[in-house]
Amino acid sequence: MQQRSEETRSNILASAIKLFSTRGFNAASVDDICADAGISKGAFYHHFKSKQDLFLALLDGWLQTIDNAIEASKDMTVPETFMQITEAFPYIFATANEGLPMFLEFWLQASRDEKLWQAGIKPYRRYHKHFSALIKKGVDEGSFVEVDPELTSRMIISTAMGLLLQSLMDPKGAKWEKVARDSTNMLVNSLLKK
Repeated sequence: MQQRSEETRSNILASAIKLFSTRGFNAASVDDICADAGISKGAFYHHFKSKQDLFLALLDGWLQTIDNAIEASKDMTVPETFMQITEAFPYIFATANEGLPMFLEFWLQASRDEKLWQAGIKPYRRYHKHFSALIKKGVDEGSFVEVDPELTSRMIISTAMGLLLQSLMDPKGAKWEKVARDSTNMLVNSLLKK
């Protein structure tokens, strides 16, 4: 029974990615997702409270790769941690073309709905807090020069989001995974205490 439930949830997520990516978040209805996944609306609502809840689950799934890379680095120095995070780049850039347009459309919709906006901005705030703490730890452990952790964290997130947008707008313009890895190297090297 548990395996069937997990399979149903996976089918819903796969159908949502497909339909949100091809039709857009607004145009893809719960009925469309159910039809594509071959399930009833009852099964949908057993797993997700709403289309927005489903979307947030997709976002969490996409970000789980970054979370896994962060978790894998918990016993490393701060510079090693940043380089470990680059291990998530292949997945992030491989899936960006599929997921990023959907996320951009969702955030546009969320900008008009305070409750939805708060749920959508949570991961951003979580990463900002995590990177701020990580940079502070790097300064405290003597790996990094004295910098403002809050500002440096915002710069890291801005760079990451900018690279994702560039990869979407100009997918063949560069090897974006390499650009992201090189940017991370450049950042870490500029922060290292010499």
